[in-house]
Amino acid sequence: MLFPRESLLQEAHAFLSRPGENQVGAEEALSPDLAGLPLFDPPLLGSSAAHDPLYATLKAPEAIGPWFLSPEEWLPGAASVLSFFFPFSQAVIQSNRQTPDAPSPAWLHGRVEGQALLFRWARHLVALLQAAGWQALCPCLDPRFASMEHRGTDRRFPPQAAFTSRWSERHAAYISGLGTFGLHKGLITERGTCGRFVSVLTDLPLPPTPRPYTGLYDYCTHCGACVRRCPVGAISQKAGKDHVACAYFVDWTMALYAPRYGCGKCQVGVPCQSRNPRKKRPAEG
Repeated sequence: MLFPRESLLQEAHAFLSRPGENQVGAEEALSPDLAGLPLFDPPLLGSSAAHDPLYATLKAPEAIGPWFLSPEEWLPGAASVLSFFFPFSQAVIQSNRQTPDAPSPAWLHGRVEGQALLFRWARHLVALLQAAGWQALCPCLDPRFASMEHRGTDRRFPPQAAFTSRWSERHAAYISGLGTFGLHKGLITERGTCGRFVSVLTDLPLPPTPRPYTGLYDYCTHCGACVRRCPVGAISQKAGKDHVACAYFVDWTMALYAPRYGCGKCQVGVPCQSRNPRKKRPAEG
């Protein structure tokens, strides 16, 4: 059985349409008005060849580092990387524009319950591919993923490993043709930067999605809006993003809202919030 790209997207749409799947449940809602909140709009899908030479470049110290595992290291015989971007619903996005100094409750749900939804989708897709006779694996659900966000003092890892892992959803999405990075270090897609990414590796061969860009930051206009939006001044035009300052703020939100956390202020109220700012709108000619 083959799974053309359109069939995979249809499957993702059907998954989101399951009763209660793509919304905040009443038992977990931070307030009664958030029960039933839609989390995501329909996703985008990009694919890349597992042997794309760009994956090897991510092992360089100036990229991710030697601890990064290539698709074939994750899954021997891998042929394709399937990268999905699930854009947040406008309800989630707009709520986070209205709270200037702290993440909105809806955004917290999008970050935490939304990520749990993506994990369920990844497990569903892996099972679907395996049932059809293909190998499949989701790196972020594998024990080797080993997020290093809190390992800055672990001598086994260099200092730059404190904010990374052995796989990068954003870099996989970049290689899979979904978009390029912004000054805020989020990935800007045709549906903007507000949302979540998840990827699945498989030995199912799929045609790679063309990359309509060549540079890491081709979709970013460097307008500086994300610089002004950051509540702790962690982004600058010259120095880029201070990951330590950003992490401290996110840790502060964890202390306040545990088990939820997040921020996303640099992603809302900016030109790349829900679109590629380099692409003209139809009315712009």
